[in-house]
Amino acid sequence: MAAPGIILDTYFKISERGSTISTEVRGGVVSFFAMAYIVVLNPLILGSFSADDAVAKVDVLGNILPVNQVAAVTALVAGLMSIAFGVIANYPFAIAAGLGINSLLAVTIAPQVTWPEAMGLVVLDGIIIVVLALTGFRTAVFNAIPNALKSAIAAGIGMFIAFIGLVDAGFVRRIPDAAGTSVPVGLGINGSIASWPTVVFIFGVLLMGVLVVRKVRGGLLIGIIVTTILAAIIEALADVGPSLGTNPKGWNLSVPAIPDMFGGMPDLSLVGEFSLFGAFTRIGVLAASLLVFTLVLANFFDAMGTMTGLGKEAGLTDKDGNLPNIGKALVVEGAGAIVGGGASASSNTVFVESASGIAEGARTGLANVVTGLLFLVAMFLTPLYSVVPIEAAAPALVIVGALMIGQVRDIDFTKFSVALPAFLTMIVMPFTYSIANGIGVGFISWVVLNAASGGAKKIHPLLWVVSVLFMAYFTVGPITDALT
Repeated sequence: MAAPGIILDTYFKISERGSTISTEVRGGVVSFFAMAYIVVLNPLILGSFSADDAVAKVDVLGNILPVNQVAAVTALVAGLMSIAFGVIANYPFAIAAGLGINSLLAVTIAPQVTWPEAMGLVVLDGIIIVVLALTGFRTAVFNAIPNALKSAIAAGIGMFIAFIGLVDAGFVRRIPDAAGTSVPVGLGINGSIASWPTVVFIFGVLLMGVLVVRKVRGGLLIGIIVTTILAAIIEALADVGPSLGTNPKGWNLSVPAIPDMFGGMPDLSLVGEFSLFGAFTRIGVLAASLLVFTLVLANFFDAMGTMTGLGKEAGLTDKDGNLPNIGKALVVEGAGAIVGGGASASSNTVFVESASGIAEGARTGLANVVTGLLFLVAMFLTPLYSVVPIEAAAPALVIVGALMIGQVRDIDFTKFSVALPAFLTMIVMPFTYSIANGIGVGFISWVVLNAASGGAKKIHPLLWVVSVLFMAYFTVGPITDALT
């Protein structure tokens, strides 16, 4: 009988991709700690402790999703879908609840319908995504993207995740409107690095930067561990506490203190709590269809852009910037919306923070399996996701962003018909906190500029179609208002 190591190596093509089992395991662990914050953040976005909370997310009937239940299904779906993606697609792209979709559900959709009806729309979104993938349409669109835009997407994702790290760590903060300034964001608090959590973040960036420069194996994982230890020491000595909106100098999400090891049995009662067509009855076919359209377009291109960027960074794409066997990956990713909606965890999609595991050397789906298993364990052992503060994991995102921005080398900035769409793709992603928005603006500007410069015949027909769809996506608000 073949040894387990040989079986793993053969199935996941580990040696073929220039990796090792230990590297894949290490990469999977790093990806988990870089994205484990979603188990804390998703419940804060979707759930509430009670309907009486000042910021409770109530649906049209005044119902809420309990925080502890959302946390449980968030970890469950992330674990199952990351493992499925690793085993079936064999890429190190971990899956979890997408931040754009969950915010859209909480702010826009849930107030119009019930939570089960809102999650039903997410399931429908996933079904449509899977059908588009099975028919080959999604793969065709993926392959129709010009190489320059693929490089811009990868570089833009690098800027986006670096910006996420800077914001999550409090290094960059939104300036309150009451400040009476036209500057939307600023450095730290009043222009100063005035909090212990931000100091920890800066230490982490410099430490991980040094480890990468020195080519230390496992540098990002070592950096996260050392920075977490420093954070725990500071918390023990200074009693910084959580931010909770009233303590701007506190830890953003998780306080670095060791809680009880066993978190108890997870409450999975939200699994199956969805109504597939209830929203169509409550708000009408047209209004519900527009909501589904918004979900589909956001999901479709957010995941596509993320996989493009991650694939290029991992060196897994071919000479045309395409991922081999992308069809299977797109089908499994689409299923993340179905499973996520069916469990009330919101749509699950490829997570951009997987780039941290790739930077650690992950090249196969085995890394995903490790990440997924850790998410499943996190349902029971709370320290796995709560002991590491976001300020200790965020430095890895900045380091990875610095690595991914190197993709700009493949963009010909001497041609303005290439330069402007690429530039817009890159900057719109972080500025709007949306990969899909960046792709949409890039597509539209690419089509317009190249058509205007006499290259209309060279534009792939699918780019014309997708650009029109994005124009509808960007104007869905006025369209909805005009039709109601």
